[in-house]
Amino acid sequence: MNILRYTAYTLVLVGALNWGLIGFFDFNLVEAIFGDMTLLSRIVYSTVGISAIITALMMHHCDTVQKKEGCEYGRCNF
Repeated sequence: MNILRYTAYTLVLVGALNWGLIGFFDFNLVEAIFGDMTLLSRIVYSTVGISAIITALMMHHCDTVQKKEGCEYGRCNF
């Protein structure tokens, strides 16, 4: 599961950086690389969205386990 966790975190980070670029500089990196709503850009947006859901579920799981078992944040068995 570590591969899934790190991949999800990385994709969420990429999405966050893209939104930062849009907010600060009105520059969409995904659109610049893959084009405006092409199949590839839609795949990138979809995988970032799915990664955000996975990350949120993992964080909720770790918070629940931490309260029950006292594990360190980010080191929960998922």
